[in-house]
Amino acid sequence: MDLSHELALGIDIGGTNTKWGVVNHRGEIVQKGDLRTDAHETVEGFIDAIYDTLKPVLAGFGDEITIKGIGVGAPNGNYYKGTIEYAPNLHWKGVIPMTQLMTQKFGLPCSLTNDANAAAVGEMMYGAARGMKDFIMITLGTGVGSGIVANGQLILGHDGFAGELGHTCIRPGGRKHWGTGLHGSLEAYCSATGIVLTAQELLANSNDDSLLRQFSEEDLDSKKVYECAVNGDPIAAETYRFTGQVLGEALANFVMFSSPEAIILFGGVIKAGDLLMNPTRQHMEANLLPIFQNKVRLVFSELKEADAAILGASALVWEIKE
Repeated sequence: MDLSHELALGIDIGGTNTKWGVVNHRGEIVQKGDLRTDAHETVEGFIDAIYDTLKPVLAGFGDEITIKGIGVGAPNGNYYKGTIEYAPNLHWKGVIPMTQLMTQKFGLPCSLTNDANAAAVGEMMYGAARGMKDFIMITLGTGVGSGIVANGQLILGHDGFAGELGHTCIRPGGRKHWGTGLHGSLEAYCSATGIVLTAQELLANSNDDSLLRQFSEEDLDSKKVYECAVNGDPIAAETYRFTGQVLGEALANFVMFSSPEAIILFGGVIKAGDLLMNPTRQHMEANLLPIFQNKVRLVFSELKEADAAILGASALVWEIKE
């Protein structure tokens, strides 16, 4: 079969932005773009917007190219049912029949999985996890997601929701999550939002001078916390040290659960580099049994942030169609 004329559409739905890419069989993204997710209060409005964006793009490839289908990575995406279910970081509440709605709009077959699972598949096919049969992908962005691969297979669970490590309780009785209402979850501390909350708490509990004080509560974001940390601000630096501690302690639990070859960190938060990585590695190793220590590689993703989930989502198309 000549595959050179076939393309797949990969869509990564995030809490803030949605990224899309047109992908060939070699994993090359031939065209890509993005649009705001949070600008659309209803899923129907969102699908209309993405259709209006992509219709001229897909038409531009001409009649010689076949778009085989659509793969979607989304928060709380159910691989088996094609639904997004009770995603705390999206405006659209309840159970959303995403694949059904996308197929109705585009006239193309559509498959869906959890956004972090899609990123894990992309990393396994094209990134730092190439050749690995056991690894965990942790996505650190608007939320904290995860994709777990064990014995060469993506762990989905009986209902398609396995691997929600971001909502595991790492600080019992701790910070209340703004979306789920749970206390002490990993996402409440190690997401971009969690980093800002930590910085705000440290500022409130200190009278020390800080570059962070120049920003209002509404204007402070994780990027500004990072920039202040790079410029030597002690409260900003402590924010990342504490975030790394919480993340490292959680990763130690995850290591002892599945004994992965590597844990791969992915997402906007990893732009902090060693500010995050050093305390994370330190506290992960400190909380492992000796049989697990110094065995698990802790690395940053090799793929562009925008690309991993797009590539993984697009791989769903080839899997279903062939």
